[in-house]
Amino acid sequence: MSRFGFDERFFESTRGKILKLLWHSERTVNDLAAELSLTDNAVRAHLLSLERDGIVESGGTVKGFRKPHFTFKLSDKGRRLFPRSYDSLLIRFLDALKSRLSPSTISEVLRDTGMRLAANGHRNGEVDFDQKVENALSSLKELGGAAALVEQDDQTFLKSDDCPFAEAVKEHPEICKVTESFLSESLGRAVSEQCDRASEPKCRFLIEPIKP
Repeated sequence: MSRFGFDERFFESTRGKILKLLWHSERTVNDLAAELSLTDNAVRAHLLSLERDGIVESGGTVKGFRKPHFTFKLSDKGRRLFPRSYDSLLIRFLDALKSRLSPSTISEVLRDTGMRLAANGHRNGEVDFDQKVENALSSLKELGGAAALVEQDDQTFLKSDDCPFAEAVKEHPEICKVTESFLSESLGRAVSEQCDRASEPKCRFLIEPIKP
């Protein structure tokens, strides 16, 4: 079963086949119709439904015989329907670490990893806090996340409903400490991980206020 409740049977359906084609590259309606032996209108109906579910989105345009054709691609949510090789690798790597290291040592390693990620993405020059947040969000997006700054009950959070390490987090929730450490180092502020792991992991990081 995939992260969004789609099983192998779904991927044998027409919509599932559309998603698999878009996983490899952007396609136009004509491309999809030709590859699946469907009419253009049938493809558009499927794409409309997939767009409504937030799985597919508009891409760019390609030159056509009479006019440009719009392309379609998987959204961030759609890309996460498909397994990524590093998910499995990360899970097995942490399995190995846990068989050899104490929990406290593993925690130190994960926090150090977050700090190294922040140092690797460091941008020269003095920037204000708002710019630090934008830089951090941009770095998280490169990792596959789509976080946003949210003000809630006089508190400031960085939130994302699509955890970039969701599959690994299910088995090793301490992975969230990497992001916590990364954000704390990037923002120059204390950050507290409060992720929601009740079902599909959702990122929740509280940016602690500056103490007077």
